[in-house]
Amino acid sequence: MSFAKLDELGHTLEALEHALSILRADEATYMATGGGEKRAEAVSILAGMYHAQATAPHIADWIDAAASEPLDDDQQAALREFRRQYLNMTCLPADFVRRQTETVIRSEQLWRELRAKGDWDGYRPALEGVVGLVREEAQLRADISKLSPYDALMEQYDPGNRAALVAPVFADLKAFLKDFIPQALEAQARKLARKPLRPLGGPYPIQSQRALGLAAMKGIGFDFNRGSLAVSHHPFCGGVPTDVRMTTRYDVSDFLSALMGVLHETGHALYEQGLPKVWSHWPLGKARGMSIHESQSLFVEMQMARSPEFWEWLLPLVEVHLGEDWTAEQILAHVNFVKQGFIRVDADEVTYPLHVILRFELEQGLVGGNLSVKDIPEAWDAKMHEYLGVRTIDNPKDGPMQDVHWPSGAFGYFPSYTLGAMMAAQQWAALEREQPKIGADIRGGNFEKLNAWRSRNIWSQGSKWSTPELLERATGEPLNARYFTEHLKRRYLD
Repeated sequence: MSFAKLDELGHTLEALEHALSILRADEATYMATGGGEKRAEAVSILAGMYHAQATAPHIADWIDAAASEPLDDDQQAALREFRRQYLNMTCLPADFVRRQTETVIRSEQLWRELRAKGDWDGYRPALEGVVGLVREEAQLRADISKLSPYDALMEQYDPGNRAALVAPVFADLKAFLKDFIPQALEAQARKLARKPLRPLGGPYPIQSQRALGLAAMKGIGFDFNRGSLAVSHHPFCGGVPTDVRMTTRYDVSDFLSALMGVLHETGHALYEQGLPKVWSHWPLGKARGMSIHESQSLFVEMQMARSPEFWEWLLPLVEVHLGEDWTAEQILAHVNFVKQGFIRVDADEVTYPLHVILRFELEQGLVGGNLSVKDIPEAWDAKMHEYLGVRTIDNPKDGPMQDVHWPSGAFGYFPSYTLGAMMAAQQWAALEREQPKIGADIRGGNFEKLNAWRSRNIWSQGSKWSTPELLERATGEPLNARYFTEHLKRRYLD
């Protein structure tokens, strides 16, 4: 039976994925700096092995033959995803995958060293190497998929997304935020005139912040039998569903920065831990694209963790671990503080989409060849000034060097963040319709019903449906940006 051969192949590929994921997570957290060269070599060889296994010519024959076999619904869905994965992976020759993987790993290693110094000139040659390979990858994929080069990259992160569909949505959102941000800032100023912002105390010892983060993770459902929390230069959620590797970074003067990062990554982790175990060795058992993945992290960080009910539950834990007594009103003034700042991962949910739109626009130019790496600082500075009123030309550390995505070759990923925010708002509205007392549950520390809704509608579905189908099945309608803009109005104007 050909499907049985695909099933066996799935177990082999899952094992290689496991090894690669854990090696990459370890490289970003615990690996000694002297291990970088050999780690890059090991990961690139394993990536080449994975690619060779996944793209062997006989797999196409297995897929075609399996289509005529008696398969149940899940197997038919799995076969569809095997076919899609095979098509995507056969776009790239194995030698290119090895070359790109090694280049990207060394780029990330250099970025971690030079970002803290803001050494753009020292890092630029490495990024030029990455961008050159990204352009090569984009063209290879475009030749097979018949998509534009940038769309061919987007397809890897969120199947079905197209720049022509995303661009007008982002243009409308950018226009909305241009008017809305001044209104939100004015409303915030009026509130602060009545009740000034209570300053954060600090210093907050890292171990105390870590203990608070672990308590929050446990409370909202993270399974520590299948995951852990570490420190990295840039927060991420990696590893595999049975061994999720979460990270954050700490600021001893601001406990909220690390805590909100932990909550964001926990949203990703809950999705990974909730994926269907029985499908884990099939592409069907993987998360359905990065927009859905971001909707899960932003559902936690933005929709839930910035609400009064959540903080009424969490503040006693803040007092236990940090020794500070806050009211929900006092802490929400910090958590929902609107500021036109430099750093995307620290941005509030009002200004955050503009950080994403900036990157979406610039990376299209980089992939298309209309923007060169040497011109990134000037282009970045111009858009930051236009969209957020800040300058970065003399601050590459907090400008184009702040994210790990481009150093790691992840072009076409950024749109997922803001699309995910829109989806999260729509999912929250659907949850509230079904569970009108969810606020009281959160206030009481009861996250079981909330997670059960997410598990039933999102996590357990794996990649059985396309992104639009999955969202519509979960919420009862296609993507509707109105839920996001109305959410912003309620939270920041009312």
